[in-house]
Amino acid sequence: MPLSRISSALLLDVTDVMIGSSEIVEGNAENFVVIRGEESISINYSVDKKNSLRARYVYGLIFLITNLLAWLIRDYGQKVLAELRYLKACGSGGHDCYHTEGVLRVSFGCFIFFLLMFVTTFRSCKLYEVSNAWHSRWWPLKFVILMISLVVPFFMPVAFIQLYGEVARVGAGIFLLLQLISVIHFITWWNNYWMPDTRLKQSCYLGQLMSTIFYIASIFGIILMYLLYAPSASCSLNIFFITWTAILLIVMMVVSLHSKVNRGLLSSGIMSSYVVFLCWSAIRSEPAIEKCSPQKKIAGNGDWTTVISFLIAICAIVMATFSTGIDSKSFQFRKDEVQSEDDIPYNYGFFHIVFAMGSMYFAMLFISWDLDNSSKKWSIDVGWASTWVKIVNEWFAAAIYLWTLISPVIRTKVMDHEMPEQRMHCSTLMFPSELLMGQSASVAAADADDH
Repeated sequence: MPLSRISSALLLDVTDVMIGSSEIVEGNAENFVVIRGEESISINYSVDKKNSLRARYVYGLIFLITNLLAWLIRDYGQKVLAELRYLKACGSGGHDCYHTEGVLRVSFGCFIFFLLMFVTTFRSCKLYEVSNAWHSRWWPLKFVILMISLVVPFFMPVAFIQLYGEVARVGAGIFLLLQLISVIHFITWWNNYWMPDTRLKQSCYLGQLMSTIFYIASIFGIILMYLLYAPSASCSLNIFFITWTAILLIVMMVVSLHSKVNRGLLSSGIMSSYVVFLCWSAIRSEPAIEKCSPQKKIAGNGDWTTVISFLIAICAIVMATFSTGIDSKSFQFRKDEVQSEDDIPYNYGFFHIVFAMGSMYFAMLFISWDLDNSSKKWSIDVGWASTWVKIVNEWFAAAIYLWTLISPVIRTKVMDHEMPEQRMHCSTLMFPSELLMGQSASVAAADADDH
């Protein structure tokens, strides 16, 4: 067989193999060029990543719908969903499926759905895995699962739903803690972005301007709360809340400016504004019947200000859950992990477990953290239980932020304290060998003298 024919046959075999493995072969008997399909693989990963990022908004929409469903059953369930009274688990007249119990049942259904999503996706690492496709697609099947998850709790006994309500308090508390960590991580990132490294001689005037704005806003908020919520000396509890918040502002500013911390004013200014907001939100949650609450002057349950405030509160719940869910980097033990092209863009398991705890959180807001509470229409997170939860949340926020400031200093002192001991230990260990070396040198010198 001629040599050219053998070469052609070999080339055809190689071509078949290359085409079967998504590669393109060009050439003749003398030479050929192999072009791999890496570009097409990259395009596929890019599409999968876009689908994964878009899926977050669908889950956020699902969460919003369950929030609205919980509100509907709480305020208008007896009129809109009158058929529930025929269910045995809902008791006589369906009372155990409306109001507080209705909110807990919807919350439990939402919790089940996101818990199932967590179980099926928490091991996801790569875009080519089946769990990634399950997270980003298959929406008709997930819609059916969501419907089943929301319906099943309405067939469960009241005792079980009450038990879930007790567990939901703990889950909502964990959610608040995760949210605080996420907020502090965002503040740290913002501070690093607006306050560049002085060694590079970059301008930080904009950061200083933002610091001034946040501190002015914080001081103005403190003064306004004194005027609105502490009009007389009899409002001792509100005076305590506001005064303690002002003290926390001063402490955070002093610690930030300390020479050993030296974090500047931007991060403490942002944190001060956040702490003032939490204090205002806590005082605003006091019952409207209290003499120190301006809410007592608002009559009715359906005026436009109440409706707008209620809708803004629901949107705030969804946004807080969404932002915490996608911020899995704040909770990584290793920050230096290198992302490869086929890695998932965010942690699916963490995302879904945050939404599961978020379902417990919105239940507590709708029932004001009180399982025996009967909330008024168009109200959310109102009552003394809600007030104290928010105040404690404020104190936790300040404590965690202060710890992030002083922990590097403490670690540095501990390391500096341990280093001298390690040096003494090393020198002690080396002393016998040095002595032997000295003795050997003396013996060698004596032998040289003898010679």
